[in-house]
Amino acid sequence: MKITKSKLPEVLLIEPEVYSDERGVFLETWNKEKFSGHGFPAVSFVQDNVSVSHKGVLRGLHYQLNKPQGKLISVTSGAMFDVAVDIRVGSPNFGNWVGHELSVDNRCELWIPEGFAHGFVAITDDVCVNYKCTRTYDPEDDRGILWCDSLLEIDWNYEVLSISEKDKNHLPLNEVMDCHLPKYVIDEN
Repeated sequence: MKITKSKLPEVLLIEPEVYSDERGVFLETWNKEKFSGHGFPAVSFVQDNVSVSHKGVLRGLHYQLNKPQGKLISVTSGAMFDVAVDIRVGSPNFGNWVGHELSVDNRCELWIPEGFAHGFVAITDDVCVNYKCTRTYDPEDDRGILWCDSLLEIDWNYEVLSISEKDKNHLPLNEVMDCHLPKYVIDEN
């Protein structure tokens, strides 16, 4: 297993060991002991989600404010371009983003910690995305940032064909009041 810090050091790219033979493939997508031994933060997952999207569907950029979710993202079918944006007020990386292609072929996972907005665009039909979340979803706490915010300059790399009305109507990051954004806290451990 290999865990690499992205250009946003809290966002981690995980390349698990993949065992394949004539029968198929086996890999561990989560093993608390092994992951922590490679520098993964100490977290507990309380909810797993699955979404299936058609090619060109964009979902995001989502976050929860009062009950923030850390998310371990993986793909079990197809491929997507996954994006994390640091929206923590006071962070030295505020407004910066990182994106990685996750696919059934590369088997990579992305760790997106609390305080980051998350979104993706499906680059194949029927991409199946798994989310391991550190907190349960709370519709009352659901927030978002405009996916095409010109100041963020996210290069989605793929054509966006469909997006929900809710996601189309999020505000750009610079129009969201600070009290509606997570705060940057320095980890003293």
